[in-house]
Amino acid sequence: MGTVHDLIEMRGRLGTLAMDVDRRVVEAAASYMADEDNGIGFVYSGWTQAALPHRRLKDDQTWQITSDHVKLLIEPGRRANDFGEPTWVGVPYGSRARLIMLYLQTEALRTNSREIELGKSLRAWLTRLGISIGGKSLKDVREQAERISRCRLTFHIQTAGRAGLVNQNIMDTAMFVDGADPGQGTLFLETARLSEVFFEQLRKHPVPLEEAAIRAINNNSMALDIYCWLAYRLHVLSGPRQVTWKALMGQFGSGYKEQFHFKPRFLENLNLALAVYPDAKVDVDERGLTLKPSKSPVPQKAAAVR
Repeated sequence: MGTVHDLIEMRGRLGTLAMDVDRRVVEAAASYMADEDNGIGFVYSGWTQAALPHRRLKDDQTWQITSDHVKLLIEPGRRANDFGEPTWVGVPYGSRARLIMLYLQTEALRTNSREIELGKSLRAWLTRLGISIGGKSLKDVREQAERISRCRLTFHIQTAGRAGLVNQNIMDTAMFVDGADPGQGTLFLETARLSEVFFEQLRKHPVPLEEAAIRAINNNSMALDIYCWLAYRLHVLSGPRQVTWKALMGQFGSGYKEQFHFKPRFLENLNLALAVYPDAKVDVDERGLTLKPSKSPVPQKAAAVR
């Protein structure tokens, strides 16, 4: 996707916007190119192959997704009530849940600890990623934090010799103040703790990401998923690798019934992901994608400094 980056360098952002180029792609690429922050985030490799839903499910509905090597099952948690049956909380979803998960994993590796600082630290990090924390946005973040804290997940790793995560909570302790008023400032505990098994898998299989890239596409959950997937896949390839539309739909398009509905939406988000990953080499044809060996978005030496 060198074209949009070359155009911006030659014509500038406004000059490129005047051409027949998707405005969102131009804005994402320009934002990424102008970002001088060299921050690095981390995500467990399993999440790059099987991610959260993009949209809200029914609160009692489980989520299952399958890719080439990973099957992910997420079961929603429940909240106890003073009267009546416990209330289903629902599976985490959307871009806010992804950003919170990215924060938790990044902080755990940065500090080499399962104990994660929240409150001001989480707010500051989300603000760094371009998320204004206040009003409805704060309420949304608190809701996704509760869903993450209460859900249970299973990663079935299908590569020989590798064990999956079996029926694990992501968190051992909650991130939120139970019963807090979303209109108030104090919604998060001082610290929370990742589960031991999840933390160990994260330490063994981290994928480094550029914060500048995440910032530029922070409101688009599918583009975030594609970017993370490419960051995981491309730099380890020894040669071209074909990925069919059927496989892509299984991994990224669970909410679509027909491939002809999925393909245009996927391509829009692929272009956004490539706008923030200039070194990515990806070809598109009627069969699907051809992934080619590419530089990692984060150099190995930089990724080793946590």
